[in-house]
Amino acid sequence: MTYAIIETGGKQLRVEPGRFYDIELLSAQPDEKVTIESVLLVQHNGEVTIGQPLVSGAKVEGTVMRHFRGRKVIVYKMKPKKKTRKKRGHRQEITRLMINSISINGSVLASEAETAPTANETAEAPAETAAE
Repeated sequence: MTYAIIETGGKQLRVEPGRFYDIELLSAQPDEKVTIESVLLVQHNGEVTIGQPLVSGAKVEGTVMRHFRGRKVIVYKMKPKKKTRKKRGHRQEITRLMINSISINGSVLASEAETAPTANETAEAPAETAAE
């Protein structure tokens, strides 16, 4: 299994090809390709490449699926015996990003097509277990 640790929106995130992640809002339109070059670590077939602080030549490519707003967080402040109360809500803007591939120095280590099972593989798996 190949994965990478990237930094986006001030947070570090472990990503794998073929999966989607909710991250801070990106300035890209839906169905647009995005390249993230702030890669901190790449693991491929047991071989770990650690950056100091970034892995040189590594990049993670993804597609923006959609933009939406997260759940509402209520912030309530109260000072006892003073009749002072403040209630505020906040909804974070979020981008859903589908990871397509992880590559180092132009060579693709893992892509979405390699990790996703095909329809034939999923159909054959239950038949084998029923025969046993």
